[in-house]
Amino acid sequence: MTITQLQYVLAVAEYQNFTLAAEKCFVTQPTLSMQVQKLEDELDILIFDRSKKPISITEAGRKIVSQAKNIVNEAERIRDIVDQEKGFIGGEYSLGIIPTIMPTLLPMFLKTFINKYPKVNLIVKEQSTESLIRNIQDGHLDGGIAATPLEIEFIRERPLYYEPFVGYVPPQHRLRDQKFLKPEELDISDILLLQDGHCFRDGVVNLCKSRGDYRDEHFQLHSGSFETLINLSDEGLGMTLLPYLNTLVLDDRKKGNLMHFQSPPPAREVSLIYHKNELKIQITEAIKDVISAVVRGAITFQDVQIISPINK
Repeated sequence: MTITQLQYVLAVAEYQNFTLAAEKCFVTQPTLSMQVQKLEDELDILIFDRSKKPISITEAGRKIVSQAKNIVNEAERIRDIVDQEKGFIGGEYSLGIIPTIMPTLLPMFLKTFINKYPKVNLIVKEQSTESLIRNIQDGHLDGGIAATPLEIEFIRERPLYYEPFVGYVPPQHRLRDQKFLKPEELDISDILLLQDGHCFRDGVVNLCKSRGDYRDEHFQLHSGSFETLINLSDEGLGMTLLPYLNTLVLDDRKKGNLMHFQSPPPAREVSLIYHKNELKIQITEAIKDVISAVVRGAITFQDVQIISPINK
């Protein structure tokens, strides 16, 4: 029994197809099939039922797959221990970032990170929070950046910064004459929202629910990007709420439509999340340190009110 054989078993269990599993493991299909067969012969038990399409896992195979995940993870931990002892920060690291954070945060820290840690092959993927969680659990991502708290048992959350909500209010809007926005004055019926699946949208909904008169039928316009929401707002179709970092890249004309909340402003907690097994923790810590340093100068708010990203 070898670690490589167990890795092949995990790939077949995930993709339920020997050809696809071989592609993902960067080996030929005959090589992968032969190694899985050798392991089954050694154990004298079938892990996979090949008579079904897609391939299914036998009852005994499920127990073996579960244990194989633990063994492969522990083997990876040995490499981590050696790297940490040597002070080495390098290798491949897959990082997922949710869509409402990636466009503003990635340009802020990526160049600094790759210059400081040239031996890290950072693979960045834009994914929804749901996909981040699933891929961290399955081992397809080493870490992620998302709005928290998520309160998931197998995930650790390391807060990076707290990003206030900012109103984008066109001149003709009823709240434009106010000096500051107040959560109790918001009306969900004239707030342009991101489409379902975005945690920032859920945060705005939760903020408006605090008024006590929230109703689903008020939702009329959903969009997939903040730029679209801003353009719709400029057309007089309502106001919208933006994460603070998104407001820094607006032109001067659009910045004239920004309104801040009274203190403490509602805000989202943005965290670096990763599996509790803490594999590749030295790279995770390096990412956290770089992001915390570059954002510290951009967001100077002291007191904020954290709004949950979970739709309640």
